[in-house]
Amino acid sequence: MTHTDRMADHWWWRPGWGPGARFLTFHFTFRRSGRLHRLAADYRRALADVEGLDVVPDESLHLTIQGLDFVDRVPKDDLSAILAAARQRLASVPAFDLVVDRPEITPEAIRWEASPSGPPAAVRTALRAAIGTSWHTVPEPADGFRPHITIAYSNADGPAAPVRAALDTVKAEPTTVRVDQVELIVLHRDRKMYEWEAHTRLPLGG
Repeated sequence: MTHTDRMADHWWWRPGWGPGARFLTFHFTFRRSGRLHRLAADYRRALADVEGLDVVPDESLHLTIQGLDFVDRVPKDDLSAILAAARQRLASVPAFDLVVDRPEITPEAIRWEASPSGPPAAVRTALRAAIGTSWHTVPEPADGFRPHITIAYSNADGPAAPVRAALDTVKAEPTTVRVDQVELIVLHRDRKMYEWEAHTRLPLGG
């Protein structure tokens, strides 16, 4: 588990963000993943009484893959071309299973590091190649990708010890999550939670 002694507020406004901002990004979403929901429920119960946390409901569980840009900065023709190229490339990326076990504590979030990391990275590589067919510069660094699913965000500065103690009370077994598609979503964080509307679902290969 990542060692951190202090928590920090996750919800500060990053550059370009603010109330009403809407961002196009590719995510794995888990609204149909009953196994993950059951595991998340165990951790939500444990973390419920820890001050300074916003626990993530089932409908907001996600794994961030690759961002595009704010909606008003993405021409419709570019988006259509990117999605067509992505659909073609993802057809050769097989569906896969991810394993989630004990969450790690980072200063701004408590999150599962999903494994193996190779299949999500392959999806990201395909998406970046698709974006590159329309844009000279692909957003976000190519390196440093760590696939993860957040179960709670920190909303205040404070000690990490209560979080660690709460996590230690959970005796849940690891669980497996099936991933057979990636979604382009329209994301916002107006209510101190990542919420979205689905834009386009792109299936992975069989």
